[in-house]
Amino acid sequence: MTDISKFISGFKRFQTNYFGRDKELFGELKQGQNPSALVIACSDSRVDPAILTDCQPGDLFVVRNVANLVPPYEKGAGLHGVSTALEFSVRSLGVEHIIVLGHRQCGGIKALMEDRPEAKGEFIGNWMNIASRAKERVLSDMPEATVDEKVCACETASILVSLENLLTFPWVKERVQQGSLMLHGWYFDIEQGSMVAYNPYTGKFEPLN
Repeated sequence: MTDISKFISGFKRFQTNYFGRDKELFGELKQGQNPSALVIACSDSRVDPAILTDCQPGDLFVVRNVANLVPPYEKGAGLHGVSTALEFSVRSLGVEHIIVLGHRQCGGIKALMEDRPEAKGEFIGNWMNIASRAKERVLSDMPEATVDEKVCACETASILVSLENLLTFPWVKERVQQGSLMLHGWYFDIEQGSMVAYNPYTGKFEPLN
């Protein structure tokens, strides 16, 4: 078991570095937050969006869940955690960018593709059904591919599903059409240390520029 003192020591370094050396930054943050981007990222411990983008506190509004998924717009009963964060960041904070950040070696996508009952758990299977049409696209388009190739393809295809689902939220779609909000799909290859972004004009993921 990891000694909790590792995290306590880390907080003390954070406290020294930010509250001790960068008092101006936290002086501003005390007045409120004004992030320019919402990042919807995976809960995977290896993929921290603030570290990957080298951002400071206050730069990003972040939502993390298994497989960085966005459910479609839906009213009614239920605990809509992602939708709530999306609404707050767009309608209250006025973010200008939404980045769906996927990654290689995603455990959620692997569970979806393997379709094993034991991998679905009590909640994972139902949650991962959000990306079911990504799986269907991959199986239809790549019947001869290896399992690893299919999983990687589903990881990027699920990003597109989340981008599509974002546009089912009326106040997201309205702002995109007005030009005040931009949607981005990024994919981090943890094996290569590279990042690619979806280009809607070519329909491909291309090196991040």
